[in-house]
Amino acid sequence: MTRRFWGWGVEGEGPTPEQQAKLGASLSARFGAEVGPAIPPPTVAELDLPAPRVQPPAALAGLCTDDPAERAGHTYGKSYRDVWRGLHRDFSHPPDLVAVPRDEADVTALLDWCSDAGVAAVPYGGGSSVVGGVECAVGDAYRGAVSIDLRNLDRVLEVDRESRAARIAAGVYGPALEDQLRPHGLTLRHYPQSFEFSTLGGWLATRSGGHYATLHTHIDDFVESIRAVTPTGVWESRRLPGSGAGPSPDRTLLGSEGILGIITEAWMRLQDRPVFRASAPARFPSFSAGVAAARAIAQSGLHPANCRLLDPTEAATTGTDTSGAAVLLVAFESADHPLDTAIARAMELVRDHGGTVDDSAVIARTAADAGARDGAAGNWRNAFLRAPYTRDALVGLGIISETFETACTWDAFTGLHAAITTAVLDAAESVGAGPAVITCRFTHVYPDGPAPYFTVLARGREPDQLSQWDAIKAAAGEAILAHGGTITHHHAVGRDHRPWYDRQRPEPFAAALRAAKHAVDPAGVLNPGVLIDP
Repeated sequence: MTRRFWGWGVEGEGPTPEQQAKLGASLSARFGAEVGPAIPPPTVAELDLPAPRVQPPAALAGLCTDDPAERAGHTYGKSYRDVWRGLHRDFSHPPDLVAVPRDEADVTALLDWCSDAGVAAVPYGGGSSVVGGVECAVGDAYRGAVSIDLRNLDRVLEVDRESRAARIAAGVYGPALEDQLRPHGLTLRHYPQSFEFSTLGGWLATRSGGHYATLHTHIDDFVESIRAVTPTGVWESRRLPGSGAGPSPDRTLLGSEGILGIITEAWMRLQDRPVFRASAPARFPSFSAGVAAARAIAQSGLHPANCRLLDPTEAATTGTDTSGAAVLLVAFESADHPLDTAIARAMELVRDHGGTVDDSAVIARTAADAGARDGAAGNWRNAFLRAPYTRDALVGLGIISETFETACTWDAFTGLHAAITTAVLDAAESVGAGPAVITCRFTHVYPDGPAPYFTVLARGREPDQLSQWDAIKAAAGEAILAHGGTITHHHAVGRDHRPWYDRQRPEPFAAALRAAKHAVDPAGVLNPGVLIDP
């Protein structure tokens, strides 16, 4: 399996050239103008990477490589901007070296060298960042930049079955993690869209949001303790189910995006693997009716595993439902008890708010039953997993394809939704990328508010797509902050969200974060430009 160095996933997956051409024809009809032709994917051989500016000391040479494929593959994450630059053969700021430590001692040695030599150290998990979180374009203040890839730290190190927890190395990818937990009858139960191509350390460093919509939504909810290597020593919290002993050291590392240290392992709370499941799709005559039903379910105490609301355009685009209705996908799971009562009560709430439910589509089953991925929920799940590959194919056709996710209180949602929709459509028109298409879905719901996720498609103009994308993204960011949202619910801050994150956080906290960074990273080598200026 060969990872794509320029885009999402692995070589050979995603739309074929013929399918991409059909996508182009469909979008040409939708936008009323031709799109494409498709840009062929790049090869490593045709790249003209700048020569490495630094070389490691002899003691670390075995951990480091300047192989062009490794350097190209660690240049970018997987955002629209990253894929566009990759397809246009722009790899002007690759890491000078890619380091692959074998263990924590190697991580310590690498950070010691980087600090002494003035070389930027950029932690790298799976490289799935969509906010510029793993780039090595660190400017002239550093002699060079090293991407530190933790892929060898890939094991479940210890399982405490009695406490239902495990000590896990940070470089393990999602599928390998679940494979190692399965013989114990356990699961982490954290499934971001990037699950196949992201790591535990990356989830922790970015405060990743999982697929499940209520209760345990962020990786934060599963943490017992975290261990990280900093340039001034090891940062490790005590493993506890809960503690009121001052500010939490784990909370400081969660979401720190590699600026305070490199996370090497963590004790994580686990769940028994689900045995019972229940699910049903519901349809609503309007998106606002679906919003009211989602709020009622979120405030009911039922805690569904999934409570995903799609507006009519999102439902049609993903093939979930083409009737013109808004669709609410509700699902429950449990390792302990059947869920017939829970799904029945959720559907009562749906009907109370004007929704309709096809009784034949309500499914209650055990793990041994078939049909877990049938119907509307299965259609949506398949589209969800294919989406990043489809996005890359769209970028290759000159389509601007971007997402904006946020969270707000229920009372703020109507105004925020209208403001973002208007701002994005107006921005696309103003830069010559209109008429755009924008959709909305809820990825998570809380008793006090939803996490809306917007997708925008616009016909870009070669070679101006990046400036057009920037204008659309800026308009969305401004609307989010102006109407009570957060600049990111689960995509992290990176470099792309810095202008709005700087305004969202309290200034005294920013000063405290800068002081913390100076204390653990006095040379300022860890992931410069992310969250704060070094």
